Amino acid sequence: MSGDAEYGDDQVIEAWQANAEPWARAVRNRTIESRKLVTDAAIIDAVLARNPGTVLDLGCGEGWLTRALSERGIRAVGVDAIPSLIDKAVSRGGGDFRVASYEDLAANGLDVEVDVVVANFSLIGGEAVDAVIRRVPEFLKTGGFFIVQTPHPVVEAYDIPYRDGWYEGSWAGCPDGFSKAAPWYFRTLGTWVRTLTDAGLSINEMREPIHPVTGRPASLILVGQRD
Repeated sequence: MSGDAEYGDDQVIEAWQANAEPWARAVRNRTIESRKLVTDAAIIDAVLARNPGTVLDLGCGEGWLTRALSERGIRAVGVDAIPSLIDKAVSRGGGDFRVASYEDLAANGLDVEVDVVVANFSLIGGEAVDAVIRRVPEFLKTGGFFIVQTPHPVVEAYDIPYRDGWYEGSWAGCPDGFSKAAPWYFRTLGTWVRTLTDAGLSINEMREPIHPVTGRPASLILVGQRD
């Protein structure tokens, strides 16, 4: 249910701090079916299609994507707002991991310039997400790419109004052991496109990975390019 007055970016951070351990365990054990069947490979393929030498993993969590890209010879930096997730990433290695919130990045930038910035299901907030996306072109080399994987707006809006706004989150598809889920700020497809173009990025590609069981889009992947 929608309830804008109840939700905000602070609640997103609080929920992820509370659920860092079960999330890291679920990713490590590959117990989330949609990730195992579709979306993990989909985001790796989308990044590799750009032949990057350097990548910034925005909202990297416990670091699985940063590590996967590093294993393919890409110099990868992962940033996340949750210190305990970064601690887990550092302990496993396979990348340059740093603690930084989207508010920090929007206000202070980051000392990187990369071929690709990737955000894999990590842009669920409101104003903080809009602010960091506006800063993304500064992290990219000329001609670089911003790749976003997010729940497909049309599929996700099956039982909610198709309009931008905060909604109650869910751990549907995840194993047991999670506490209250983070709220998420729903954006329509048009809003996603406008948010990237308003940041100065041109839409280079749009992908809709299909779940092999349901036959429906498991996600939406948007690729913006810095001109």
